[in-house]
Amino acid sequence: MKKILILFGIFLAFIFLSSSEVEASYHFSNFKGKTPIHIYGSAMTKPNGLTPAQVKNIYNLPATGGKGTIVIIGAYDDQNIEKDLNAFSNQFNLPSCTTTNGCFEKHKMGSGVKSDSGWASETTLDVEWAHAIAPNAKILLVEAITPSGANLLKAIDYASSRSDATAISMSWGGKEFPEETSLDSHFKSISSAPFFASSGDSGAGASWPASSPSVIGVGGTTVSFKAGGIFNKETAWSGSGGGVSVYEKQPDFQNGYLIPKAGGMRAIPDVSYDADPTSGFSIIKNGKWYVVGGTSAGAPQWAAIASLGSGVENSQLYSDKTDTNNAKYFRDIVSGSNGNCKYYCDARKHYDYITGLGSPLTVNF
Repeated sequence: MKKILILFGIFLAFIFLSSSEVEASYHFSNFKGKTPIHIYGSAMTKPNGLTPAQVKNIYNLPATGGKGTIVIIGAYDDQNIEKDLNAFSNQFNLPSCTTTNGCFEKHKMGSGVKSDSGWASETTLDVEWAHAIAPNAKILLVEAITPSGANLLKAIDYASSRSDATAISMSWGGKEFPEETSLDSHFKSISSAPFFASSGDSGAGASWPASSPSVIGVGGTTVSFKAGGIFNKETAWSGSGGGVSVYEKQPDFQNGYLIPKAGGMRAIPDVSYDADPTSGFSIIKNGKWYVVGGTSAGAPQWAAIASLGSGVENSQLYSDKTDTNNAKYFRDIVSGSNGNCKYYCDARKHYDYITGLGSPLTVNF
Protein backbone atom coordinates (compact mmCIF):
# COMPACT_ATOMS: atom_id res chain seq x y z
CA MET A 1 0.00 0.00 0.00
CA LYS A 2 2.83 2.39 0.87
CA LYS A 3 4.45 1.83 -2.55
CA ILE A 4 1.12 2.50 -4.27
CA LEU A 5 0.70 5.76 -2.38
CA ILE A 6 4.22 6.90 -3.34
CA LEU A 7 3.60 6.13 -7.02
CA PHE A 8 0.27 7.94 -6.86
CA GLY A 9 2.00 10.95 -5.33
CA ILE A 10 4.53 11.02 -8.15
CA PHE A 11 1.70 10.78 -10.67
CA LEU A 12 -0.06 13.75 -9.07
CA ALA A 13 3.20 15.73 -9.18
CA PHE A 14 3.43 15.12 -12.94
CA ILE A 15 -0.13 16.29 -13.35
CA PHE A 16 0.52 19.46 -11.35
CA LEU A 17 3.89 20.41 -12.74
CA SER A 18 3.55 19.48 -16.37
CA SER A 19 0.28 18.08 -17.61
CA SER A 20 -1.54 21.21 -16.58
CA GLU A 21 0.57 22.96 -19.21
CA VAL A 22 -0.22 20.48 -21.96
CA GLU A 23 -3.49 20.11 -23.79
CA ALA A 24 -4.48 16.98 -25.69
CA SER A 25 -4.83 18.96 -28.91
CA TYR A 26 -1.54 20.78 -28.48
CA HIS A 27 1.22 19.60 -30.83
CA PHE A 28 4.47 20.81 -32.38
CA SER A 29 2.47 22.45 -35.17
CA ASN A 30 0.96 24.73 -32.49
CA PHE A 31 4.29 25.58 -30.85
CA LYS A 32 5.33 29.22 -30.73
CA GLY A 33 8.49 30.23 -28.91
CA LYS A 34 8.14 32.89 -26.25
CA THR A 35 10.93 35.08 -24.92
CA PRO A 36 11.27 34.92 -21.13
CA ILE A 37 12.54 38.49 -20.77
CA HIS A 38 11.33 41.23 -18.44
CA ILE A 39 12.18 44.93 -18.62
CA TYR A 40 12.53 46.48 -15.16
CA GLY A 41 11.62 50.14 -14.98
CA SER A 42 11.78 52.60 -17.85
CA ALA A 43 14.39 53.62 -20.40
CA MET A 44 17.40 55.57 -19.15
CA THR A 45 20.23 57.61 -20.59
CA LYS A 46 22.93 55.57 -18.80
CA PRO A 47 23.23 52.00 -17.54
CA ASN A 48 21.59 51.25 -14.19
CA GLY A 49 21.65 47.45 -14.06
CA LEU A 50 24.42 44.95 -13.49
CA THR A 51 27.66 45.56 -15.37
CA PRO A 52 29.93 42.90 -16.89
CA ALA A 53 32.48 43.46 -14.11
CA GLN A 54 29.85 42.89 -11.42
CA VAL A 55 28.56 39.70 -13.02
CA LYS A 56 32.06 38.31 -13.45
CA ASN A 57 32.70 38.97 -9.77
CA ILE A 58 29.49 37.17 -8.76
CA TYR A 59 30.29 34.07 -10.79
CA ASN A 60 34.09 34.05 -10.52
CA LEU A 61 34.56 34.54 -14.26
CA PRO A 62 37.70 35.84 -15.99
CA ALA A 63 37.87 39.43 -17.19
CA THR A 64 38.50 38.34 -20.77
CA GLY A 65 38.72 35.26 -22.98
CA GLY A 66 36.47 33.14 -25.17
CA LYS A 67 37.06 31.07 -28.28
CA GLY A 68 35.13 29.87 -31.31
CA THR A 69 31.65 31.13 -32.13
CA ILE A 70 28.73 31.57 -29.73
CA VAL A 71 25.51 31.06 -31.70
CA ILE A 72 22.40 32.99 -30.65
CA ILE A 73 19.13 31.63 -32.06
CA GLY A 74 16.28 34.12 -32.13
CA ALA A 75 13.36 35.13 -34.30
CA TYR A 76 12.61 38.13 -36.52
CA ASP A 77 15.22 40.70 -37.50
CA ASP A 78 16.89 43.07 -35.07
CA GLN A 79 17.93 45.76 -37.53
CA ASN A 80 19.87 47.80 -34.97
CA ILE A 81 21.76 45.03 -33.16
CA GLU A 82 25.24 45.74 -34.50
CA LYS A 83 25.01 49.43 -33.67
CA ASP A 84 23.71 48.63 -30.17
CA LEU A 85 26.44 46.05 -29.61
CA ASN A 86 29.04 48.65 -30.54
CA ALA A 87 27.58 51.14 -28.04
CA PHE A 88 27.48 48.44 -25.33
CA SER A 89 31.11 47.53 -25.99
CA ASN A 90 32.20 51.16 -25.83
CA GLN A 91 30.39 51.72 -22.54
CA PHE A 92 32.05 48.78 -20.79
CA ASN A 93 35.45 48.90 -22.52
CA LEU A 94 34.91 45.63 -24.33
CA PRO A 95 36.63 44.73 -27.62
CA SER A 96 34.84 45.95 -30.72
CA CYS A 97 32.59 43.26 -32.23
CA THR A 98 31.50 44.09 -35.77
CA THR A 99 30.87 42.49 -39.11
CA THR A 100 33.89 44.31 -40.49
CA ASN A 101 36.38 42.88 -37.99
CA GLY A 102 34.84 39.40 -38.26
CA CYS A 103 33.60 39.22 -34.66
CA PHE A 104 29.88 39.55 -35.45
CA GLU A 105 27.78 37.76 -38.07
CA LYS A 106 24.05 37.83 -38.71
CA HIS A 107 22.35 35.04 -40.64
CA LYS A 108 18.72 35.50 -41.65
CA MET A 109 16.83 32.28 -42.33
CA GLY A 110 14.94 33.90 -45.18
CA SER A 111 14.57 37.08 -47.16
CA GLY A 112 12.31 39.84 -45.97
CA VAL A 113 12.41 38.81 -42.30
CA LYS A 114 10.20 41.24 -40.37
CA SER A 115 11.13 43.09 -37.21
CA ASP A 116 9.54 42.64 -33.79
CA SER A 117 10.24 44.86 -30.79
CA GLY A 118 9.89 42.12 -28.17
CA TRP A 119 12.20 39.71 -29.94
CA ALA A 120 14.61 42.58 -30.65
CA SER A 121 14.90 43.16 -26.90
CA GLU A 122 15.70 39.47 -26.45
CA THR A 123 18.29 39.56 -29.21
CA THR A 124 19.87 42.65 -27.67
CA LEU A 125 20.20 40.95 -24.27
CA ASP A 126 21.57 37.73 -25.74
CA VAL A 127 24.14 39.25 -28.07
CA GLU A 128 25.40 41.97 -25.74
CA TRP A 129 25.81 39.69 -22.74
CA ALA A 130 27.34 36.78 -24.63
CA HIS A 131 29.96 39.30 -25.78
CA ALA A 132 30.29 40.73 -22.26
CA ILE A 133 31.09 37.35 -20.71
CA ALA A 134 33.32 36.02 -23.51
CA PRO A 135 34.63 39.14 -25.29
CA ASN A 136 37.16 37.26 -27.44
CA ALA A 137 34.62 34.84 -28.91
CA LYS A 138 32.77 35.49 -32.15
CA ILE A 139 29.00 36.00 -32.14
CA LEU A 140 26.68 34.48 -34.75
CA LEU A 141 23.07 35.64 -34.63
CA VAL A 142 20.68 33.28 -36.44
CA GLU A 143 17.29 34.89 -37.07
CA ALA A 144 14.34 32.55 -37.68
CA ILE A 145 11.65 33.95 -39.97
CA THR A 146 9.05 33.62 -37.19
CA PRO A 147 9.02 31.99 -33.72
CA SER A 148 6.94 29.03 -34.94
CA GLY A 149 8.28 25.60 -34.03
CA ALA A 150 9.01 24.76 -37.65
CA ASN A 151 10.94 27.98 -38.31
CA LEU A 152 12.89 27.82 -35.06
CA LEU A 153 13.84 24.22 -35.87
CA LYS A 154 15.25 25.36 -39.22
CA ALA A 155 17.38 27.90 -37.35
CA ILE A 156 18.52 25.16 -34.96
CA ASP A 157 19.51 22.96 -37.89
CA TYR A 158 21.54 25.77 -39.41
CA ALA A 159 23.31 26.39 -36.10
CA SER A 160 24.00 22.66 -35.80
CA SER A 161 25.67 22.68 -39.22
CA ARG A 162 28.23 25.32 -38.29
CA SER A 163 31.63 23.76 -37.69
CA ASP A 164 32.85 26.88 -35.85
CA ALA A 165 30.13 26.78 -33.18
CA THR A 166 31.43 26.55 -29.61
CA ALA A 167 28.05 26.87 -27.86
CA ILE A 168 24.44 27.48 -28.95
CA SER A 169 21.95 29.58 -26.99
CA MET A 170 18.14 29.45 -27.21
CA SER A 171 16.58 32.08 -24.96
CA TRP A 172 13.02 31.05 -25.61
CA GLY A 173 10.61 28.22 -24.92
CA GLY A 174 7.04 27.03 -24.81
CA LYS A 175 4.73 24.28 -23.67
CA GLU A 176 5.79 20.69 -24.14
CA PHE A 177 4.17 18.58 -26.87
CA PRO A 178 3.96 14.84 -27.66
CA GLU A 179 6.37 14.93 -30.61
CA GLU A 180 9.26 16.53 -28.73
CA THR A 181 11.14 13.26 -28.13
CA SER A 182 11.42 12.80 -31.90
CA LEU A 183 13.18 16.18 -32.19
CA ASP A 184 16.05 15.51 -29.77
CA SER A 185 18.35 14.61 -32.67
CA HIS A 186 18.22 18.22 -33.88
CA PHE A 187 20.26 19.27 -30.83
CA LYS A 188 23.39 17.59 -32.13
CA SER A 189 26.01 19.97 -33.49
CA ILE A 190 28.67 18.75 -35.92
CA SER A 191 31.17 20.64 -33.77
CA SER A 192 29.81 19.02 -30.57
CA ALA A 193 28.73 22.45 -29.33
CA PRO A 194 26.36 22.27 -26.34
CA PHE A 195 22.85 23.74 -26.53
CA PHE A 196 21.48 25.92 -23.73
CA ALA A 197 17.82 26.90 -23.25
CA SER A 198 15.90 29.04 -20.78
CA SER A 199 13.63 27.11 -18.41
CA GLY A 200 10.86 29.72 -18.53
CA ASP A 201 9.57 32.59 -16.39
CA SER A 202 6.14 31.40 -15.26
CA GLY A 203 7.18 29.49 -12.17
CA ALA A 204 6.80 25.74 -11.74
CA GLY A 205 6.33 23.81 -14.97
CA ALA A 206 8.41 22.22 -17.72
CA SER A 207 9.03 23.83 -21.12
CA TRP A 208 10.63 22.83 -24.41
CA PRO A 209 13.41 22.90 -25.60
CA ALA A 210 14.86 23.03 -22.06
CA SER A 211 13.12 19.68 -21.45
CA SER A 212 15.22 17.91 -24.07
CA PRO A 213 17.96 15.70 -22.57
CA SER A 214 20.20 17.00 -25.37
CA VAL A 215 19.87 20.55 -24.03
CA ILE A 216 21.21 22.19 -20.86
CA GLY A 217 18.22 23.84 -19.19
CA VAL A 218 18.97 27.11 -17.36
CA GLY A 219 16.80 28.17 -14.43
CA GLY A 220 16.73 31.48 -12.59
CA THR A 221 17.97 33.03 -9.36
CA THR A 222 17.81 36.31 -7.49
CA VAL A 223 21.06 38.05 -6.58
CA SER A 224 21.23 40.47 -3.66
CA PHE A 225 23.94 42.88 -2.55
CA LYS A 226 25.25 44.50 0.60
CA ALA A 227 25.94 48.19 0.94
CA GLY A 228 28.38 49.42 -1.67
CA GLY A 229 27.26 46.89 -4.26
CA ILE A 230 29.10 43.97 -2.62
CA PHE A 231 27.64 40.56 -3.47
CA ASN A 232 25.58 39.14 -0.61
CA LYS A 233 23.72 35.98 -1.60
CA GLU A 234 21.86 34.15 -4.35
CA THR A 235 18.45 32.54 -3.91
CA ALA A 236 15.92 30.84 -6.18
CA TRP A 237 13.86 33.27 -8.28
CA SER A 238 10.08 32.96 -7.95
CA GLY A 239 9.61 33.11 -11.73
CA SER A 240 12.05 30.34 -12.64
CA GLY A 241 10.57 27.50 -14.68
CA GLY A 242 11.27 23.93 -13.70
CA GLY A 243 9.71 20.58 -12.97
CA VAL A 244 9.36 17.15 -14.54
CA SER A 245 8.87 16.53 -18.26
CA VAL A 246 5.68 14.82 -19.39
CA TYR A 247 7.34 13.12 -22.36
CA GLU A 248 11.11 12.89 -21.94
CA LYS A 249 12.49 9.94 -19.99
CA GLN A 250 15.15 10.54 -17.38
CA PRO A 251 18.54 10.61 -19.18
CA ASP A 252 21.54 8.60 -18.03
CA PHE A 253 23.31 11.63 -16.56
CA GLN A 254 20.37 12.15 -14.20
CA ASN A 255 19.86 8.44 -13.50
CA GLY A 256 23.34 8.31 -12.05
CA TYR A 257 22.70 11.37 -9.90
CA LEU A 258 19.49 9.87 -8.45
CA ILE A 259 17.31 12.98 -8.53
CA PRO A 260 14.55 12.59 -5.91
CA LYS A 261 10.91 12.33 -6.99
CA ALA A 262 11.57 12.53 -10.74
CA GLY A 263 9.77 9.23 -11.29
CA GLY A 264 12.00 8.17 -14.16
CA MET A 265 11.36 11.34 -16.19
CA ARG A 266 13.58 14.24 -17.23
CA ALA A 267 14.07 16.80 -14.44
CA ILE A 268 14.45 20.49 -15.33
CA PRO A 269 16.50 22.71 -15.10
CA ASP A 270 20.11 21.56 -15.04
CA VAL A 271 21.79 24.77 -13.86
CA SER A 272 20.85 28.34 -12.99
CA TYR A 273 21.86 32.00 -13.33
CA ASP A 274 20.63 35.40 -12.20
CA ALA A 275 17.20 36.06 -13.73
CA ASP A 276 15.30 38.36 -11.36
CA PRO A 277 14.63 41.70 -13.15
CA THR A 278 15.24 43.53 -9.85
CA SER A 279 18.85 42.31 -10.06
CA GLY A 280 18.81 42.61 -13.83
CA PHE A 281 21.36 43.30 -16.54
CA SER A 282 22.15 46.55 -18.35
CA ILE A 283 21.43 46.54 -22.08
CA ILE A 284 21.32 49.30 -24.67
CA LYS A 285 18.64 49.16 -27.36
CA ASN A 286 18.14 51.86 -29.98
CA GLY A 287 20.36 54.21 -27.98
CA LYS A 288 18.47 53.80 -24.68
CA TRP A 289 19.53 51.84 -21.60
CA TYR A 290 17.29 49.31 -19.89
CA VAL A 291 17.50 46.88 -16.98
CA VAL A 292 16.29 43.42 -18.00
CA GLY A 293 15.92 40.00 -16.43
CA GLY A 294 14.41 36.59 -17.05
CA THR A 295 15.81 33.10 -17.53
CA SER A 296 16.62 34.24 -21.05
CA ALA A 297 19.63 36.03 -19.56
CA GLY A 298 21.18 32.78 -18.37
CA ALA A 299 21.23 30.79 -21.62
CA PRO A 300 23.57 33.09 -23.61
CA GLN A 301 25.82 33.67 -20.60
CA TRP A 302 26.16 29.95 -19.90
CA ALA A 303 26.96 29.56 -23.61
CA ALA A 304 29.67 32.18 -23.16
CA ILE A 305 31.02 30.28 -20.14
CA ALA A 306 31.29 27.20 -22.36
CA SER A 307 33.41 29.19 -24.79
CA LEU A 308 35.64 30.42 -21.96
CA GLY A 309 36.47 26.95 -20.67
CA SER A 310 36.97 23.51 -22.10
CA GLY A 311 33.33 23.06 -23.04
CA VAL A 312 30.26 21.99 -21.09
CA GLU A 313 27.88 19.06 -21.34
CA ASN A 314 25.24 17.68 -19.00
CA SER A 315 27.18 14.53 -18.13
CA GLN A 316 30.09 16.70 -16.97
CA LEU A 317 27.85 18.99 -14.94
CA TYR A 318 26.23 16.15 -13.00
CA SER A 319 29.57 14.44 -12.50
CA ASP A 320 31.04 17.67 -11.11
CA LYS A 321 28.11 18.03 -8.73
CA THR A 322 28.84 14.60 -7.24
CA ASP A 323 32.50 15.52 -6.74
CA THR A 324 33.49 15.77 -3.09
CA ASN A 325 34.78 19.26 -3.91
CA ASN A 326 31.63 20.30 -5.81
CA ALA A 327 31.65 23.80 -4.29
CA LYS A 328 34.44 24.76 -6.67
CA TYR A 329 32.02 24.19 -9.57
CA PHE A 330 28.65 25.44 -8.31
CA ARG A 331 27.04 27.78 -5.83
CA ASP A 332 24.35 25.55 -4.34
CA ILE A 333 21.10 27.52 -4.16
CA VAL A 334 19.32 26.37 -1.01
CA SER A 335 16.49 28.85 -0.42
CA GLY A 336 13.62 30.36 -2.38
CA SER A 337 10.51 29.05 -4.10
CA ASN A 338 8.69 29.27 -7.45
CA GLY A 339 5.21 28.11 -6.44
CA ASN A 340 3.08 26.18 -3.96
CA CYS A 341 3.94 22.62 -5.03
CA LYS A 342 6.10 21.98 -1.97
CA TYR A 343 9.07 19.72 -2.78
CA TYR A 344 8.99 20.53 -6.50
CA CYS A 345 8.79 24.28 -5.85
CA ASP A 346 11.37 24.75 -3.09
CA ALA A 347 15.12 25.20 -3.43
CA ARG A 348 17.27 22.84 -1.37
CA LYS A 349 20.74 21.33 -1.15
CA HIS A 350 22.19 19.35 -4.06
CA TYR A 351 19.54 19.35 -6.84
CA ASP A 352 16.19 21.17 -6.94
CA TYR A 353 13.53 21.80 -9.59
CA ILE A 354 14.08 25.57 -9.64
CA THR A 355 17.84 26.04 -9.89
CA GLY A 356 19.04 22.54 -10.82
CA LEU A 357 22.62 21.89 -9.72
CA GLY A 358 23.24 25.56 -8.95
CA SER A 359 24.90 28.59 -10.51
CA PRO A 360 28.46 28.64 -11.96
CA LEU A 361 31.62 29.40 -10.01
CA THR A 362 34.10 28.39 -12.71
CA VAL A 363 34.46 28.01 -16.46
CA ASN A 364 36.16 24.63 -16.16
CA PHE A 365 33.59 21.87 -15.78
